[in-house]
Amino acid sequence: MSAGPKRRSGPPQGRTPSKALGKPAGKPAGRAPGKPAGKPAGKPTGKPVGRAPGKPAGKPTSGRGGASSGRGGAGGRGQRPPVRSADRGLDGTQVEGRHAVRELLLAGGRRTKEILIAQDMDPAEILDDIVELAQDLKVPIRELSKRRLDAESRTEASQGVVAHADPLREHSLDDLASGASGATPFLVAVDGVTDPGNLGAIIRTAECAGVTGLLLPRHRAVHVTPTVTKTAAGAVEHVPMALVGGLPTAIEQMRQHGVWVIGLDAGGEKSLHNVELSDEPVCLVLGAEGEGLSRLVRQRCDQIVSIPLLGSLSSLNVSTAAALAIYEVVRRRAESAG
Repeated sequence: MSAGPKRRSGPPQGRTPSKALGKPAGKPAGRAPGKPAGKPAGKPTGKPVGRAPGKPAGKPTSGRGGASSGRGGAGGRGQRPPVRSADRGLDGTQVEGRHAVRELLLAGGRRTKEILIAQDMDPAEILDDIVELAQDLKVPIRELSKRRLDAESRTEASQGVVAHADPLREHSLDDLASGASGATPFLVAVDGVTDPGNLGAIIRTAECAGVTGLLLPRHRAVHVTPTVTKTAAGAVEHVPMALVGGLPTAIEQMRQHGVWVIGLDAGGEKSLHNVELSDEPVCLVLGAEGEGLSRLVRQRCDQIVSIPLLGSLSSLNVSTAAALAIYEVVRRRAESAG
């Protein structure tokens, strides 16, 4: 295993900026219609329950796919959901799906205000767990008709369970980049990813792989929507996240903390499998769907790498590319430790 690359405390000296392969991130992409949020429902009146209800919740669960991504993380050209420009923080206030709601209660990192459960669902152990945990934590439970719960839901299939909670806590970039938690920083940053299914899958992989922090742009990117929480299956409760005003500035800030920044994008300088990496602090930067890394982000990364593609297609879904890159870092670190 070769030694990790030398650290730079400030901007690179004498570097010639790489030729941008993706579109510059100057203008946000035009809005494309996404899935409507469903009919608003007022505060439905339901009765408290002390046991898990029982009849099927309806549709089977399905994670949302996303636009395909370019060779190391660039996205495809599918439709994008609307992205609001208003600053709304990380969000995460509506949690849908059985695993996501149970993990919300188990983690105990934020207050759960109430849980809504569909009537007449078939008995299931996970529903019993949710009800028992909610009763132990004195979280109100309301039982609603499936129609009323579907009106409250903002995902394709809530599995008959929706929770309302306090927003997720934002962490500071300095804390994540300096390893304030005691672990060597292993960070993932997303450059303008707008598909909530992709973001949820990235967060789930990051949690399973031991990523210590996730960086999201404050604007022009999806934050933690109900679809993200459902796709992440509870991982949003465990991965510390920071909102940054701009990734180019955040990259310079990370480099001041000694973090080696690797961009994953088409036309990378070398293959992901040949990058020199051991146990040093590292951040993987993933490009947006359709556009890849923005020009300024590409210029500020220490290295741009790609994933070799041996078949006929020329792209990977961004969450799939993220999983490959994240676990390549895990493998290199395990080799270095061994």
